[in-house]
Amino acid sequence: MPYHLKLTSLLSIFYLLLFCLGCNAQVKIDRARCQDPNFDKKVERTISFSVPTISPFELNALGEDVIILDTREMEEYEISHIPNAKFISYKDFQAKDLSDIDKEKQLVVYCSIGYRSEKIGEKLNALGYKNVSNLYGSIFEWVNQGYEVIDKDGNATKKVHTYNKNWSKWLDKTKGERVW
Repeated sequence: MPYHLKLTSLLSIFYLLLFCLGCNAQVKIDRARCQDPNFDKKVERTISFSVPTISPFELNALGEDVIILDTREMEEYEISHIPNAKFISYKDFQAKDLSDIDKEKQLVVYCSIGYRSEKIGEKLNALGYKNVSNLYGSIFEWVNQGYEVIDKDGNATKKVHTYNKNWSKWLDKTKGERVW
């Protein structure tokens, strides 16, 4: 085979590989999704996927082998939170509040839909925490999928602080009671 045909063939294969790799790099494959396609689009447009996501089902399956961090504000946390979640403030985040947590331990952060928790997840990664995930759709999707939340006294509740009236539409009113 002449040299120029070999070179052309090799270049064609090279460009085909680059094209395939480029296409694959732009597609998010096998990620958590929200049950409501409109809410899923909202979450997808709101977060940047800078922290790996985890679904409510996957979080629930982890059981006791995970530390759950609620990154909302105290008013929201007291209305309801995921059982066993530890409160850490988004506005007043302090690394010292996590000094007792092993940096190798699996952490899952959440807020209302995932934006604030993603920002805290980025900070945790920068602090050297190795295994941080963001709950996709956060507490809204947790409740939308039928998982339990508890109030400040540890009692099961249907109430969920929805941040404000506009955001409340993303909480399925048949699964949770909207509070803002």
